[in-house]
Amino acid sequence: MVDPARPKVTVTRRLLPETEARMADLYDVTFNRTDAAMDRAQLIAAMADCDVFVPTVTDEIDADLIAAAGPGLKLIANFGNGVDHIDLAAARARNIIVTNTPGVLTEDTADMVMALILSVPRRLAAGEKLVRSGQWTGWSPTGMLGHRIGGKTLGIIGMGRIGQAIARRARGFGLAVHYHNRHRLPAVIEEELGATFHEALDDMLRAVDIVSVNCPHTPATHHLLDARRLALLRPHVYLINIARGEIVDETALIAALEHDRIAGAGLDVFEHEPAVDPRLLGLSNVVLLPHMGSATFEGRQAMGEKVIANIRAWWDGHRPPDQVLEGWV
Repeated sequence: MVDPARPKVTVTRRLLPETEARMADLYDVTFNRTDAAMDRAQLIAAMADCDVFVPTVTDEIDADLIAAAGPGLKLIANFGNGVDHIDLAAARARNIIVTNTPGVLTEDTADMVMALILSVPRRLAAGEKLVRSGQWTGWSPTGMLGHRIGGKTLGIIGMGRIGQAIARRARGFGLAVHYHNRHRLPAVIEEELGATFHEALDDMLRAVDIVSVNCPHTPATHHLLDARRLALLRPHVYLINIARGEIVDETALIAALEHDRIAGAGLDVFEHEPAVDPRLLGLSNVVLLPHMGSATFEGRQAMGEKVIANIRAWWDGHRPPDQVLEGWV
């Protein structure tokens, strides 16, 4: 029997056991026990009969789905920071509050960026594959040569929490930090990070040795790195993307990699994921990861706690602490 004193909550994917247990104690909650991404019909059914809907990045919550949602739906408590998969304008039109889970994934994601910055130039994935293949014949002076990152210049696209965390790590590895952002950081933060601001993205791309993509995916950043901008990169440059695959024109990137117009790439996200372009699979100068930049037990637990806190605040009649506001993008 539904308890009217508790909100009816639907969660689209499996969460950590402790998070699910706590949610079950607090709410009238329905979980997707299969942990497979819901199809459109399942999403429609789920949104038709709940007060709170908890989607993840794998759920495309467009205007039509929101328009078809039941009258009880008043909160979309996203399990994740990015909300580019949710039509915010449509949610606002229905007076549905949207929340996210900012801040808790910053350090984990920055760690993964640094792992890729090290992995691609130093050919770590290729070396590991060589050992596993049984074809490694031993050390040689010219074996598995890569490039050092110390003394190189890192260009960060998007200098929010994650970008700044990357900059702090990069300085420890001897990288000079340059960045492009919608708004310039205060001088005191630039000084702390040793960061050089580029108002024009094109200018920064011409000047750096490694590019890290860390901005949100919005209509303004879709294919931000297109064929024209990728052509600005010098042949020795490495591209790292752990943000969203759609920010980079994947076809243009593959062409640049295939024709040695850039040196390599480290990708944790893909334009049409979970599909990965077969041409990427055949490239030896690319490290490919399965969207695992934030995948730590600690991070997932903190995300769950954020979702729970947002739901509790809303149900108690307060503004959720992580409400996504009009100017988020």
